[in-house]
Amino acid sequence: MFKPFTILCLGVALSAASASAQASPSSQSNPPSSTPVAYVYVASYPGNGAPSVIVGYSASSTGALTPIPGSPFQQNVGSMAVNGKYLMALNNSIPPNIDTLQIGSNGALTYVTSTPCGQAGNGCEAAFNVFFDHTGSDLYAMELDDNDNDNTESYAVDKSSGALNYLGDTITGAFPGDYTGTFFIGDNVYAYSTDQSGCMYPAIYGFQRESSGLLNQISTQFNVPKPPAGVRVYYPDLLVADPNNNLAFLEQPANPPGCAPGSIQIAVYTADANGNIHTNSTYKDMPATLIQSPFDMKMSPSGELLAVGGQEGLQIFHFNGSNPVTHYTGLLVNEPIVQMFWDNSDHLYAISSGGKLYVGTVTPTKVAMAPGSPYSVTGPQDVIVQPLTQ
Repeated sequence: MFKPFTILCLGVALSAASASAQASPSSQSNPPSSTPVAYVYVASYPGNGAPSVIVGYSASSTGALTPIPGSPFQQNVGSMAVNGKYLMALNNSIPPNIDTLQIGSNGALTYVTSTPCGQAGNGCEAAFNVFFDHTGSDLYAMELDDNDNDNTESYAVDKSSGALNYLGDTITGAFPGDYTGTFFIGDNVYAYSTDQSGCMYPAIYGFQRESSGLLNQISTQFNVPKPPAGVRVYYPDLLVADPNNNLAFLEQPANPPGCAPGSIQIAVYTADANGNIHTNSTYKDMPATLIQSPFDMKMSPSGELLAVGGQEGLQIFHFNGSNPVTHYTGLLVNEPIVQMFWDNSDHLYAISSGGKLYVGTVTPTKVAMAPGSPYSVTGPQDVIVQPLTQ
């Protein structure tokens, strides 16, 4: 459980951090670490119709940030993914492209090439998410084609040039389709995503990665948690995977055709050797979240912590493998958190719609705001973290 003393200390830290919320990294006295633990990239929209840029930071072992040389980088992009050598990003052009940017030894980004999306021949109206497999060898882009179908396109990454070689695509369905993040479990073969579209179009999507890297949609069998009296069913909202074969699901109480009163809770699913998933969770052992309008959920690299962000702020839970999730913290931030990522050094990075980048050190026994956090970022749209430690 989250000790009262820890909550008090964190409250003091948050109050102190809020006082410096308007200061930019360049104006703060955070000495750079000789060996950074991560590079952090934020897609930033300056406003007034100007193109977006990528703001880059180097993170020290304490989580303190300093600007990367050359930042901001003049790349008009949204969703981003990294594999150690390259940053791949969806360009905001119409139709969108996938830009390849090389990550320099100091974190600086250099444009390499662009790849048009919609190579299946169905056109590409919009693209809204890119992600790698665990090895970083293959890239996947979720896009909406000219027939209003959601597709997930597969690309092999040329390690020497950063070029993308098209492998094929899989159609996940017509509107509203699959529009949330997709996550591989530990075997790097099966991946999943889910959404419920206002308790009207619930779906769980399962995928299987072939040896070539091509990602295919499969028919995934699953059960649902037992709901309490007065609730007909739980609808899945977001999911994320741990380093093994377990998944955390946000579950929305529902009385179709709409949502039901009650808190969003967290269920645990486990995948079998065939990619089917099963849960033993019920309303009795699923912890309730303080986030009623979730935007993002991320698992720590260790699989021990689960971060949930949304309109109400940010909350952390203990993730216990196939056992029930347990409470850890209350709300750590009281403004909308739109996206988060972890590094491999116990730091969580979260962007808010209020133009802030929060950085915290989070372990199973300690939560503390990093020096200088939160940092001001104009119009943050997307964040990605390149860890530099194992």
